[in-house]
Amino acid sequence: MAKAKTVFFCQECGYESPKWLGRCPGCNNWNTLIEERITRDKSSGTSTKKVKNKPMPITHIKVEQEPRILCDMNELNRVLGGGIVPGSLILVGGDPGIGKSTLLLQTSSQLAKQKRKVLYISGEESVRQTKMRADRLDISEDNLYILAETDIHDIEKHAEDVSPDILVIDSIQTIFNSDVTSAPGSVSQVRDCTGQLMRMAKTKGIATFIVGHVTKDGAIAGPRMLEHMVDSVLYFEGERHHTFRILRAVKNRFGSTNEMGVFEMKEAGLVEVSNPSEVFLQERTKGVAGSAVVSAMEGTRPVLVEIQALISPTSFGNPRRMATGIDHHRISLLMAVLEKRVGLLLQNQDAYVNVAGGIKLDEPATDLAVAISIASSFKDQITQISDVFLGEVGLTGEVRRVSRIEQRVNEAYKLGFGRAFIPEKNLGGWTIPKDMEVIGVSTVKEAMDYALGGAPNEFNPTAFYQSDT
Repeated sequence: MAKAKTVFFCQECGYESPKWLGRCPGCNNWNTLIEERITRDKSSGTSTKKVKNKPMPITHIKVEQEPRILCDMNELNRVLGGGIVPGSLILVGGDPGIGKSTLLLQTSSQLAKQKRKVLYISGEESVRQTKMRADRLDISEDNLYILAETDIHDIEKHAEDVSPDILVIDSIQTIFNSDVTSAPGSVSQVRDCTGQLMRMAKTKGIATFIVGHVTKDGAIAGPRMLEHMVDSVLYFEGERHHTFRILRAVKNRFGSTNEMGVFEMKEAGLVEVSNPSEVFLQERTKGVAGSAVVSAMEGTRPVLVEIQALISPTSFGNPRRMATGIDHHRISLLMAVLEKRVGLLLQNQDAYVNVAGGIKLDEPATDLAVAISIASSFKDQITQISDVFLGEVGLTGEVRRVSRIEQRVNEAYKLGFGRAFIPEKNLGGWTIPKDMEVIGVSTVKEAMDYALGGAPNEFNPTAFYQSDT
């Protein structure tokens, strides 16, 4: 007999409690427990079925390497670690209107062209509305099946009938299980439906994409357990008023979590950007103080981005420290180093630091470029347009070594940069590109004296906008 029971679930972490609590013991958030009615079958507690699986020594387990499924978007293949793994469960999150459905619909079309069956299930649009969007993207493939359904049991039946290679669920918050009495999008519904999709993906080898809504804080809506259940978690980032989109992997069981893919939203859909360094630097202004370029690593790819700084006298008692694309605590730390070790009086100055292009940097190798841009704006002295800066800055003012220095410098050389400031400890052991001047510095003051006090060197503006093919 099925028995209805009232349980309180935390909407943030999925903690289950038999009574209401003001503060969740799991995540310590207030007023997050919501009452839900669930149905449990008492007869399911007795287990009399035979056990199919038995423990095996790891040396007796044979692994057959399955070939990955490659789509036409190399940026998506890069983020997934080399392609789509059959039987994997992939969660795609992002702000409303950012292009999640467009990305998956284009990917479905590309895979359908490879004679693979793709079942695209939409819980937010009708079949005709999905067809209208497909016509706008010029998508028309016989192997692409469209279905408007929200019941998880019906989805499983249709998946058995079609036997797809790829399954797309848009979105998980609209899917519900009729056996669970709570509303669609609740913690219990999302957890139960995701669990059934995971079992179907693993047992039948169907690569499954799930679209997840995000909260106002930018996290994927629903229980945190949702991200633990899936194999990969991808975040689609970008401003709706800008054309560029960035796809990041924050979890990937089959590849690196540091990869990044860049796309551009156009009228005909998303177009991948094969050389993001060129995109992030193409609007750089020449002859303006407060600008420095750094070669940052995004997974296995070096990306050149411009760091801008604006230093101005404060009008308040406490100076402001604002940063976009970089940790503002790191900005305060670097300004303290510049004031103590270099002698710049920054305690009465407002500081605004921006990473151009909307990219987010979190590696310490960007410290030297940030410090140079701040010093350039404060002293109103321009940096040379052909300079690139690499290095981590310590509290004593030293410039510490960074990883993959050869890849970073080669990327700058391809885009026409003629001079690179790198840590002195990174000199030697690798081949410096021809016609590239590499200067090793040991302190921030030494780098400032070279970068802000030297004569401009020759630089070809045409090569700056051309990538090496």
